[in-house]
Amino acid sequence: MTRIGVAGLGHWGPNLARNFSELAELTWLCDSEPERRDIASRYTQAKFTSSFDEMLEDPNLDAVVVATPVPTHFDLARRALEAGKHVLVEKPPAMKGHEMDELVALASERDLVLMPGHLLLYHPGVRRVKDMIAAGELGDVLCVYGNRQNLGIIRSNENALWSLGVHDLSVILYLLDEDPAEANAFGRDFLTSGVEDVVFCYLRFPSGKIAHMHLSWLDPHKMRKITVVGTEKMVVFDDMELERKVTVYEKAPWRPSDRYGEWQTRTGDIFSPRIASDEPLKLECIEFLRLVSGEGDRQKVATDGARVVRALDMLTTSLHGG
Repeated sequence: MTRIGVAGLGHWGPNLARNFSELAELTWLCDSEPERRDIASRYTQAKFTSSFDEMLEDPNLDAVVVATPVPTHFDLARRALEAGKHVLVEKPPAMKGHEMDELVALASERDLVLMPGHLLLYHPGVRRVKDMIAAGELGDVLCVYGNRQNLGIIRSNENALWSLGVHDLSVILYLLDEDPAEANAFGRDFLTSGVEDVVFCYLRFPSGKIAHMHLSWLDPHKMRKITVVGTEKMVVFDDMELERKVTVYEKAPWRPSDRYGEWQTRTGDIFSPRIASDEPLKLECIEFLRLVSGEGDRQKVATDGARVVRALDMLTTSLHGG
């Protein structure tokens, strides 16, 4: 079995530790906060350390999972790759496009897995939407827009674009499979100086498709929704729905009206296909282990991650007036 070490036992790390303890051999748990040893005590087979380097020095360790604060991702992922370990790193793996390119090159050079933790890409609902697009069920895709809003959590070390936007951006780029030609972002830092808590993003792609993201910690509604508009049908992925994760609308523009110069629309059925209830995080962990074992395309998962970071970089430049 693949021998795994998890670095970071704060918000998300315990969930990764739980899954890898079931799917692989969890041999190390690492956190700079000694009080988090209590979390590690659940896994008696794993050693606990506050030293990332001590974990990397284990010659029997195959892979490292990085679930530490975002500003540390690049450095820790690079050190793990340099130590010859496969890496699953939480999103985003780096905060600059050139840093991500360095990680991708390092992983390719050493034939190692570099997998960003883009959880939603493994959600059965998102996969279903992707299959519908690929099969042409929606017709030509015209636009995609995401709503990721809530009242809180207010962060001080990353803005709404980097904390919330990375989720929807990864899905948008996965569904459209294009790099944006243009990326504009507008936002305000209402609560914490220099940290935008409300951000609006616009993306335009070489094919002519466009995308929009509304990201906010200041909203009366909690929303986790992606809408895809096609020439034949429209589909909504709503992660807040317990059962109807995906809803398909047989609605589309039909033909111009001779009388008023307006477009008539065609309206048909509305239906929600059955979506598997598998835990997306577990599916993500399974995919990582599959790549480590030699199956799948290691290079593609890394370069797809780089596409997201480059787009975030473009949006950040725009957000800050560049």
